[in-house]
Amino acid sequence: MQHIALGIHGGCGVMARGDLDDAGWADARADLARALRAGWNVLQAGGRAVAAVEAAVVVMEDSPHFNAGYGAALNTDGEALLDAAIMDGATLAAGAVSAVPCSRNPVRVARALMEAGESLMLTGPAADRFAEAHGLPVMDPGYFVTERQRRALARMQALRAAGTDRAASEAEKHGTVGAVALDADGHLAAATSTGGFTNKPVGRIGDSPIIGAGTYARDGACAVSGTGAGEFFIRHVVGHEIASRMRYLGEDLATAANRVVMEDLAPYRIGAGLVAIDSMGRVVTPYNTQGMYRGWVTPDGTIHVATHEEIFVLKSE
Repeated sequence: MQHIALGIHGGCGVMARGDLDDAGWADARADLARALRAGWNVLQAGGRAVAAVEAAVVVMEDSPHFNAGYGAALNTDGEALLDAAIMDGATLAAGAVSAVPCSRNPVRVARALMEAGESLMLTGPAADRFAEAHGLPVMDPGYFVTERQRRALARMQALRAAGTDRAASEAEKHGTVGAVALDADGHLAAATSTGGFTNKPVGRIGDSPIIGAGTYARDGACAVSGTGAGEFFIRHVVGHEIASRMRYLGEDLATAANRVVMEDLAPYRIGAGLVAIDSMGRVVTPYNTQGMYRGWVTPDGTIHVATHEEIFVLKSE
């Protein structure tokens, strides 16, 4: 049995330090820690990496601090339409859902779809019907809408009307949650969930549910979950690109991930970040914005969480 490992992100669109008081930032870090503990408990009990990433992402989908599930970003019509994916690095099996209006935890629907093995991706109300058929909770669409996201939408629409939407902060533009894990059998997995970006066009799908772009896992290489301007993650097939650099160029995870985030995506001047893990359990969290919600657990169970530069070390439970 080898070391287990887990890493998460809650999006690179982190607010400026002054946008939340100390208590607010502490609450966000507490939810990151809860997500890490949920995934870590699965791994410690001998569970599969796919179960660990699902458990971690569910916690973040249920938290209002992140752009996924409850509190997700709203589109031009004021709706929260959700995307998610999960991938098992042992088999390359995957499941994904997009533009989902009612499923409480899209990552759970993606996992159920992967396990069913018939289709890889479902979109819109069809994903909700699949969720209901598999006993997963489906909510009224209003459940997902928070006052914070209503305000963000109003500001983005005002900026768009004034032609100054490029001045919006990364926090107002987008956000995503994700997790990567290595289990005791040496298998990798990744999961990602998002509401996309604030004021996104109706019907827009980002990189999170696109296997190989925002979500990817392959045993012997790495597992990756991305966050940022999804159109560019799709164009560069970011998750697969990192795994391929490791496999064909012999780069280590840190080199491959930093090359993609800091060099390949740099010409576009977009916010970008990711969490990735390799087959030795090494976790990296490169990002090019002023901050990124992120966290990881060391082999001894010590929890690390961060939003900006400072890393907080928490006692394991």
